[in-house]
Amino acid sequence: MQGQSSPVVLFLRLCLSHRKVVFVCTLAAALFVTIQWAMIPLDVKHYEGARSERFGAVPGHRTEKPNIVFILADDYGWNDIGYHNSFIRTPNLDRLASEGVKLENYYVQPICSPSREQLMTGRYQIHYGLQHSVIMCDRPHGLPLDEVTLPQRLKENGYSTYMVGKWHLGFFRKEYMPLQRGFERFFGYLTGGEDYWTHRKPSQFSKDPSEFHGLDLRDQDKPVLDQNGTYSTHLFARKAIEMILNHDQSKPMFLYLPFQAVHGPLEAPEEYKRIYEDIDNSLVRTYAAMVTVMDEAVGNVTGALKHRGMWRNTILIFSTGEHFLNGSTGETKPLDGFDVWDTISTGAASPRKEILHNIDPLKPSSPLQSSHKLYGDIFNTSVYAALRSGDWKILTGSQDRGGWKHEGPSHNLFDKPNDPPEKSIWLFNIRSDPEEKKDLSDSHPGIVQDMLIKLAEYNKTAVSPFWPPRDLRANPALHGDLWGPWL
Repeated sequence: MQGQSSPVVLFLRLCLSHRKVVFVCTLAAALFVTIQWAMIPLDVKHYEGARSERFGAVPGHRTEKPNIVFILADDYGWNDIGYHNSFIRTPNLDRLASEGVKLENYYVQPICSPSREQLMTGRYQIHYGLQHSVIMCDRPHGLPLDEVTLPQRLKENGYSTYMVGKWHLGFFRKEYMPLQRGFERFFGYLTGGEDYWTHRKPSQFSKDPSEFHGLDLRDQDKPVLDQNGTYSTHLFARKAIEMILNHDQSKPMFLYLPFQAVHGPLEAPEEYKRIYEDIDNSLVRTYAAMVTVMDEAVGNVTGALKHRGMWRNTILIFSTGEHFLNGSTGETKPLDGFDVWDTISTGAASPRKEILHNIDPLKPSSPLQSSHKLYGDIFNTSVYAALRSGDWKILTGSQDRGGWKHEGPSHNLFDKPNDPPEKSIWLFNIRSDPEEKKDLSDSHPGIVQDMLIKLAEYNKTAVSPFWPPRDLRANPALHGDLWGPWL
């Protein structure tokens, strides 16, 4: 359904030189894949060579901490990778997937900020007030400062922490920016989307194109003024490689590489578009080219790890738009994550049985939905929410236009849903209907009731959404033509 989480591909390369690793970091890169990016149940496909090498039974073990590289592709779809029989060419990602562990039943948030928030904290967004929309560049909000982040914990445990790419977790004050949230090195941008070539974010809030239009590209906390004309995927890959090549290997490395790709606007170098010149639809042709550029970038980054001799002691995670370690979470707030390392590494049953996608009371509902009282004594079904438990998934509230886009490289149409305007409950069996096309809410009222009870219990733990009004002081025209802190 439009606007809801969808299964995406995540894979990990587990090719560490030691046979068994005792991880001693708290939280680190495994506790966080365990949060919103859950597997229920987890479909794990192993490359047996890598698994036997990584987990072979030999006497003794090493306690060396692995390097961790987390690559995040923005808005990248399930069918858009080569090994899912896509027409899009992704030879580097295909090879990495074939040599690692593929998680084929895996969910992320459908929009940018919430997926990053949960990666960084291990907590549902309902527990810190960011359950409504994304962090906007003209509103004074961000990931709350009392939330402990993944790079903060890794840094405390001896890791060098680097970030290259898209932040989108708030910047209205300096203390919300990457260097203040656990990263030692940062090269990238702060907002949600911008031009791939000029690195300028256009006006979205004013009829005057000169307002709220500015440059958004930084090296540490300094603006980068000399990269106009450099395609961002190439630029971010180059900067990530520089960090790898300059890394002091006396310490383990955490590299977070959230590419701008393949988020809009759809822009790609012409030489990559020519690879897909047989595709009629120009938007699809550009998107496919963007994916191939990103795939090439991933290959270049892994090549740098091999060049430095770091590859065999690196956990690489590729995901769209985290666990790995024993230890205490210290003084962090209660986590919504699970330790799924045994599931990932050996195929054991996943400890996670359900996942809350969201409960957003600020998303508008139609008057007809608001007056629809079915199950209203359990949970207000006009509220926009989604929950998966076992094989079942329930949706409530306004689901926008719904439907599915037609498959194929030359189509750009949507199936039109036939739901009545007052409809506010959908129930799907994800195991038998992963595309959520057959609503079973009428035929399984008992399951609907059980799922709504679960939603109501989660809702009891939610804090009120924080959605501040626009602040005109954010205008880059007031800050040297730059997006950045304004308070």
